[in-house]
Amino acid sequence: MNAPLIYRIVPTHPQAHLFTVTCTLAQPAPEGQVLRLPTWIPGSYLIREFARNVVRLAARVDATPVAVEKIAKDAWRCGPAPGPLAIIYEVYAWDLSVRAAHLDQSHGFFTGSSVFLCPEGFEQSPCEVEIAPPEGEEYAGWRVATSMPRLDAPEFGFGRYRAENYDALIDHPVELGTFTLTRFEAQGVPHDVAITGRHNTDLPRLTGDLQRICAWQIAFFGTPAPMDHYLFQVMAVGEGYGGLEHRSSTSLICSRDDLPHPRMERMSEDYRGFLGLASHEYFHTWNVKRIKPAAFVPYDLSRESYTRLLWVFEGFTSYYDDLALLRCGLIDADSYLELLGRTVTNVLRGSGRTKQSVADSSFDAWIKYYRQDENAPNAVVSYYAKGALLGLLLDLHLRRESRVSLDHLMRALWQRHGLTGVGVPEDGVQHLAEEISGLDLGAFFDDFVYGTAELPLAQACAEFALRFNLRATEGAGDKGGRPGKNGLGKVALGAKLAPGNEARLAHVFDEGAAQRAGLAAGDQIIAVAGLRATSANLDNLLQGARGADSVPVFAFRRDELLRFELPLLPAPFDTCWIELEDAAPPEAIVRRDQWLGTAG
Repeated sequence: MNAPLIYRIVPTHPQAHLFTVTCTLAQPAPEGQVLRLPTWIPGSYLIREFARNVVRLAARVDATPVAVEKIAKDAWRCGPAPGPLAIIYEVYAWDLSVRAAHLDQSHGFFTGSSVFLCPEGFEQSPCEVEIAPPEGEEYAGWRVATSMPRLDAPEFGFGRYRAENYDALIDHPVELGTFTLTRFEAQGVPHDVAITGRHNTDLPRLTGDLQRICAWQIAFFGTPAPMDHYLFQVMAVGEGYGGLEHRSSTSLICSRDDLPHPRMERMSEDYRGFLGLASHEYFHTWNVKRIKPAAFVPYDLSRESYTRLLWVFEGFTSYYDDLALLRCGLIDADSYLELLGRTVTNVLRGSGRTKQSVADSSFDAWIKYYRQDENAPNAVVSYYAKGALLGLLLDLHLRRESRVSLDHLMRALWQRHGLTGVGVPEDGVQHLAEEISGLDLGAFFDDFVYGTAELPLAQACAEFALRFNLRATEGAGDKGGRPGKNGLGKVALGAKLAPGNEARLAHVFDEGAAQRAGLAAGDQIIAVAGLRATSANLDNLLQGARGADSVPVFAFRRDELLRFELPLLPAPFDTCWIELEDAAPPEAIVRRDQWLGTAG
């Protein structure tokens, strides 16, 4: 066995947001050791250039300095070293997210890919990591929350941890600070929840609800679970939402109001969203952390890794995250259908769905989905949202036309790819679905995965005793999922406003009134028909002008005041809600109840 790579990480200057990291190699390459820092983190498909946060770097053998040369944006070469080589460097940590590193006087957090250099040729060597506390009495209460296996560190304590190789090392994020801890067990697996930040959480309710989600998902794929311990790292902030999956943990960031408080009687919409986020990241324990595209086996973190399958790994996960809440009994069918209607609305409101397939969206995630601009709704389709709807359509199609369902497909993927470590070929999902169902799914994949045909959602819903409805939006806060007021005759701006009091356009939609008038993203509308416009009253001003063909609009573009003639166009029916249809044929109701998991 190779000698282990020895790392030490210390939050040396919390006020300056600096970690100091040391990487020691017992036997560096005799011609000079090359070290690299990843450019992206698995699960987030954007080149993030973590090396830009390395402030300074030096190398030495004992007390003797060793020359270091920067040879690429993410790589350094040390001069020949006669003995154990230590590389010491500082990392600036001020990214309050789940993808990089953050440090101040309140807490510290880091993902391994943002702080741990990888020595070339030592990717499979075992790793040891000493996590040290910051100096000062004010940090005496800090602890460590990570799923990384411990060497001599006490539970939730500073000390030495281990990883079997570099890939494992960067798959166990670390939280440092004074967090709240709670624990539950699901299918025999202990689960910890560490909550950082100010909060007033009903811990028994939170752990009970998470336990139901985790127990259902483990049973869904089959025991035993692929991990012997799991950790939810939760950062509660004023406003925030996001998560990133790891092999035996997940990092979540949420608004503190998303967490259940002790006086909460009914599940709030915000808490339902948090549970859906936790469910999504937990489902990734199987679907993308172990069932992987062949393009990710192994990961190449120095460059983009292209796959057209993110609609499966993120989309199917997005389909099951809310469905799991229903099937484990945390929400009812009406609540689930509300969430499903919102997903449909999300997809229908962007004309990008008619231009970009989910396969192409997956492939171009690096340059489009993760780098969205003002034209994104007109050019990009979400492989999360449309992928979830494709999961729904494929599930209903398999249930109607064969003896299997998407549940069977996910378990088959787990058996064939998750348990074996063999990556899923680009055409592997279609071929496996055809194999287990006996169906020819070529047209389905050609039309909806590789093409941009409209999804036949209304027909699919009708065959499963559901009523599919569309209406006009009722304003900026209307996410869909519920019946609305009478929207007949409503006119629409054809644009989305940026947050704030100003009526500033963030996105201008294809063929909408704003685009036809010549308005552009970034324009600030200041008056409609001679009346001052704000984000709060703009819609009312437009509705008040109904009956006319157009209305004069004044707007600033940069520092120039321009006049536009805005046509008054009817609002599109792109807002969806879905209802149970109990007057449907009995066989459709049976199919529906079996699918939802509500059959008696």
